Amino acid sequence: MTTLGRVALYLVFALTAYAAVAGVLAGRRGDRRLMRSSRNAFWTALAATLVAVVAVEYALVTHDFSLAVVAEHTSRRLPTGYTLSSLWASEAGSLLLWLAVLTGASALALHQNRRRNRELMPWVAAVLGGIATFFAGLAAFVSSPFAHVAGGVPADGAGLDPSLQNPYMVAHPPMLYLGYVTLSIPFAFAMAALVTGRTDARWLVSVRRWTLVSWAALGTGMLLGAHWAYVEIGWGGYWAWDPVENAALMPWLAATAFLHSVIVQEKKGMLKVWNMVLVSAAFSLAVFGDFLTRSGVVQSVHSFVQSPVGPYLLAFVAATLALSTALIIWRLPLLRADHRLESVISREATFLFNNLLLLALAFAVLWGVVFPILSEAVRGVRSTVSAPYYDFFLVMFGLPLLALTGIGPLIAWRRASPDSLVRTFRWPVVSAISGAAFLWLLGLGSSTAGLTALSLCIFVTVTVGLEFARGTAARRALGGGSIPRALVDLVGRNRRRYGGYVVHLAIVILVVGVTASSAYSTVREAHLGVGQSMQINGYTLRNAGVFQRQGPNYTYEFVRLAVTRGGSAHGTLEPGQRVYDTGQIGNEVDIRSSLPSGTDLYSTLQGVDRNGSGGVSVKVLVNPAVGLVWLAGAVFLLGALITLWPDPREARQLARRYGELLARSGA
Repeated sequence: MTTLGRVALYLVFALTAYAAVAGVLAGRRGDRRLMRSSRNAFWTALAATLVAVVAVEYALVTHDFSLAVVAEHTSRRLPTGYTLSSLWASEAGSLLLWLAVLTGASALALHQNRRRNRELMPWVAAVLGGIATFFAGLAAFVSSPFAHVAGGVPADGAGLDPSLQNPYMVAHPPMLYLGYVTLSIPFAFAMAALVTGRTDARWLVSVRRWTLVSWAALGTGMLLGAHWAYVEIGWGGYWAWDPVENAALMPWLAATAFLHSVIVQEKKGMLKVWNMVLVSAAFSLAVFGDFLTRSGVVQSVHSFVQSPVGPYLLAFVAATLALSTALIIWRLPLLRADHRLESVISREATFLFNNLLLLALAFAVLWGVVFPILSEAVRGVRSTVSAPYYDFFLVMFGLPLLALTGIGPLIAWRRASPDSLVRTFRWPVVSAISGAAFLWLLGLGSSTAGLTALSLCIFVTVTVGLEFARGTAARRALGGGSIPRALVDLVGRNRRRYGGYVVHLAIVILVVGVTASSAYSTVREAHLGVGQSMQINGYTLRNAGVFQRQGPNYTYEFVRLAVTRGGSAHGTLEPGQRVYDTGQIGNEVDIRSSLPSGTDLYSTLQGVDRNGSGGVSVKVLVNPAVGLVWLAGAVFLLGALITLWPDPREARQLARRYGELLARSGA
């Protein structure tokens, strides 16, 4: 199986290289047979990549410790589920997963467009083939998952990192990789449009859903990672501005800007240069994030140890930026806007300001990530960029972005008059001001930024609610029926628009959860002997003793904390430590969530007295409304699915628009 997997990777490298060359020749000659051959090469490459994946998984489940990926990341008593997911715990295995997603997405994108965009598709295949050849070369020749251990074969493996033995780490990395890798598709279409000079909106029609998939996968992956950090790492938070966390955030911000900018190009023929820049930036940032994870240049709980692929990835990012920049400059005359911006008080201007703020935030995060690296390279001293730096720019750019989330849906295209602005935003503004006053009276005005964010959340909620209310009333007036039926019909007839509004509501819920849990949380630390208690926010926690429990590959030592509030019992908390058979130690938190407020009573065990007294050191937090952060993830996914769900009416509209573009271009 090892030999088969290694040969399969060599075959993937050859097939993707052939697909790239065949795509170039097909584009230059207009040869459809070569184009079909290039597309078939991708399907074969996908099959070969899956053979390599199966070969690695076979080695993992059969405990073939002659392979480094097996010996370094598994053990004989590791549960089967984590044994299988250890594929992406290793640097080489995760690179193979990246390649599998890339070949699969490329083959599917080429298949979907086999009868459309005949001028673009050969160059799309060429770009995707070039990208896939690069990653196949890394997997086959630089960081192979079939590399053998140095020295003798061990009797047992080193085991999986304790922090990765968590259900969220089974889904979190593949979801992020899906987001990273599928950004290759819009990038390939954009480059093909520039090469062929077909810079109208046709390429946007083909990549909109792919961009939505990337964007939704990155967003979901980040929230899964945040929840993993919350329940596993044990510091009581879910986002630490870690460099690898930031690596996922940056392309997500660029993709968010692109999804908004696309609407303006489709409606008004504007922001064409913006769209090319945003697609190139999103893809380059995705690969740069891969570089941060694999190069060893940043310290992160999420990153791999230093590996030989880092310099190759950095060179690839530089080449990508150089190529895309050169093509954009070359085609600037074709990227002129069809219309000018008529007024700064218009929906077009709102989208433009939205893009500027998203890119400014992405650049601020990027600078925070690379500054320590540059500082060490230039001065020999690694400077640190801590959370206050990122929090400052999040407030500076995030609050205006939140306001635009409410302004965008209601403001008119082209230009809006002052009278219409007053009529449109009267109730949202009144609601926001009234809400701010009420929150201040409740004693929540200690954080100015927090109070402002919560007020803007009220503003956005009212604007989105008004859009749903007006649309539902209009549908009911036309078709009759109940309000729920009219609402479902409204969303079903314009899934892209109202799915976007649902995502805006998810952002509101997220901001409320983040603001409340970060600005108004409480923390206490205490040393408790058996029978002793501590108090925090009305809760009383009593040390009921230290116990042990046997797991499949670990021994769990924990303290049992009896929780009471107002004289009534609220169950127990059992934070502790897992001591694995391999000698590794992992901290385990225990959390009690209160519904419907979403407040968490969060506990960690910091130490156990080894004199047999049963004394423990514990840390306890009360995190208000943190449950809203996870609820926001569910609402975000719902909005993304509404937007992505196939709609026959939209398909007909896109086909009609595509035909109009063909007729206009004379093709």
